[in-house]
Order: sequence, then structure tokens, then C-alpha cells
Amino acid sequence: MTPTATGAGLPRLIAIMDRLRAEDGCPWDRAQTLLTLKGYLIEETLEVLDVMTTDATEHCEELGDLLFQVVFQSRIRAEEGAFSLDDVIASIADKLERRHPHVFGDETIDDPAEVARRWESIKTTEGKSSRPSDVATDWSALVRAQKVGSRASRVGFDWPDIAGPVAKVHEELREVEEVLTAPDTAGAAARHHEIGDLLFSVVNVARHLGVSAEAALHDATARFGGRVERVQRTLEADGTTSKEASPETLDRLWELHKHARD
Repeated sequence: MTPTATGAGLPRLIAIMDRLRAEDGCPWDRAQTLLTLKGYLIEETLEVLDVMTTDATEHCEELGDLLFQVVFQSRIRAEEGAFSLDDVIASIADKLERRHPHVFGDETIDDPAEVARRWESIKTTEGKSSRPSDVATDWSALVRAQKVGSRASRVGFDWPDIAGPVAKVHEELREVEEVLTAPDTAGAAARHHEIGDLLFSVVNVARHLGVSAEAALHDATARFGGRVERVQRTLEADGTTSKEASPETLDRLWELHKHARD
């Protein structure tokens, strides 16, 4: 049976937040500001990403931590007289109804891609900028690159199909290879430039495939780290280390562990 959500537990969380921020509440919670909470918000978001497709129990716990950040920031804004948590909830509810006219209105849309285009169209009418240059600069580089690419695509700067971005990856890789032989003093800037172009072209491939470049790299990094550790444990069991093992041994063990569960 699918668990149902009524929101009945939200008043308890709000009451806890009120108690923590009260004059006789927690000194640490009372000392926090929107600026000091930035790092915690990033940390909690990353922790959700780390478990959201694996352990359901940990996912539940981490979502609670992330929800608390929303309640915490809303409380600080309420103290400033700006808005309350109720305003936050009303804002997202209004937005979801407004941007789903095919569900809450009279429109009929069956294609998910058309739903996404309609969403962006409505967003523009609300005065939200869709210019690539307006994407926040403090986002993750991969997330920002994918967002900029998406916005550029909506105004016609894109390839018609996946063949274009794939060819661009090969082109940029060749240009990286060309700067490998450049003198260090003259080539550092060129290598920086070409690596950036290569990464951006790979992000465009991900975008055309409907893949999150950020999540894909996160998972690939985790797989790589897990494989390295398994190889190290195998070598340690044989009384040696990865630094002492021959390249042939490392290759053999890598292939052995490559298809093991990450």
C-alpha cells in the first residue's frame, strides 16, 4: 500500500522551530542567519542526493534534514516580517497549478517534452528570465552548463539531434590533444580553455540524452572510488599495495572488479 501524506506532522516541526528560536531556546539555532545556513543547505542537499536512489530509510531521514532547512529559513524570514512558511507553501502550490494548465485547466497535453516547453513558456510570461547569461554563477559548474545549454536551445542555439553534440565532443577532444605539445608557459591558458570546451560539449551530449550531467558524474566518481578500494583490499589481502603492484596486475584486478556491484 502506498503511504499517504496529510501534512499532519508539519505543525509539530514548526513548533519545534519556534521553540529553538525563542529567547530561551537553543543558543546555536538563535545565532544562525541566512548566510550561515548556506553551507548547511548545500550539505543537506548533497546528502539527499547521496541516498535518494539507494537506501529508503536514510532517504527519509535526509529529506527531513532538508525540510528542516526550508522551515528554518522561512522562520528567519518571518522574524524579518518578509514571509512565513505558509507563504512558501502557497507560492509553490499556486505555481504548480498555474504551470500545469493541462491538469488544472482546460488544455490537453500528452507529450512530456511539450509539457516542459509549456512550463517554460508560462514561466516567461511570469517575468522569469530565460536568458543564458542569467543562470546563477554560484551553481555547480556542471549544473550551470546544462542549464545554460537548455536556455540557449530554447532560443534556437542547438543541434537538431544527438549527432551534433557527439561530433562536437570528438572535435573538442582533438583540440585538447593538439595543445598537449604546447610549451608550458604558452600552453597553460590554452589547455584550460580546451578542457573547458570539452567538458561543456560532454554536458551538451548529456542534455540531449535527458541525463543529468551532475548526477552522472557523481555516480561515475562513486563507482571509480569503489573499484579502486576493492582493488586495494585485494592487494592488501595478498600482502602488497597498489604502489608496489605492476601495471599488469592493476589492470587485471581492475577488470576483475569492474563488473562487481558498486
